[in-house]
Amino acid sequence: MGNCVCGQTTKEPTAKLVVHDGRMEEFSYPVKVSYLLQLYPTCFICDSDEMAFDHVVTAVHHDHQLKLGQLYFALPLDRLKRHLPPQEMAALAVIASSALARCAGDKCRSRRQQSLLFPCEENATPGGKEAPDSRAAADAADNRVARKGMNKNGGVRGRGKFTRTLSSIPEQG
Repeated sequence: MGNCVCGQTTKEPTAKLVVHDGRMEEFSYPVKVSYLLQLYPTCFICDSDEMAFDHVVTAVHHDHQLKLGQLYFALPLDRLKRHLPPQEMAALAVIASSALARCAGDKCRSRRQQSLLFPCEENATPGGKEAPDSRAAADAADNRVARKGMNKNGGVRGRGKFTRTLSSIPEQG
């Protein structure tokens, strides 16, 4: 008997903190700014929604809890209460974008509670059927991939084997 893991997982919202050097941390639980200030004593924490071109950058209060689904920055103290020129705003956007891209590949520092995955079968009922054997599940996945025109590695089947099937187009008169 093999195991099958359901592939329908939902990613819970996290509060994301982008540090000025490009690192990013994710928190899946409420975190106070005072905790982050202990981790980054030479920085202040600001909410990305409160940042605007040519406006003063303000710090989030130390008693504030990070909101899940929100993006925050840990910036050096010398940027506190300074106007944010468009060039610096663009630089922060690039840093945040690359940090988010790295985290999409799970290469970021995450402070999450681990999710549990349980063996299951799609459309199974409690006390119902056993999960199919893993080899049969892999074969079924291979068949689905083959039907979609892709190989097992995710590449398109038949690439480079294109042949012209139409030599001319007749004109309608």
